[in-house]
Amino acid sequence: MANKPAKTRMCVSCRKAHGQDEMVRLVRTPEGIVRLDAGGRENGRGAYICKNRACIEKAKLERRVERALSCPVPAEIYTELGEQYA
Repeated sequence: MANKPAKTRMCVSCRKAHGQDEMVRLVRTPEGIVRLDAGGRENGRGAYICKNRACIEKAKLERRVERALSCPVPAEIYTELGEQYA
């Protein structure tokens, strides 16, 4: 059997494509709640961001995740991202 190509996703902050395992997924659930999706399988609108401080800060400053998910993102999400991945 042929090997499947690795899944790539684009970072909402730096706009570069990386492997799905190198990024964090944020999801807006059908109820309108924004949260981190560690497993990458939750239902809802998703946005990916690189696991580095520069991308997290740029996304927060320029409100890129809010635009991608079409809803406000709580400050706790950015705090959690900063603690875990920066």
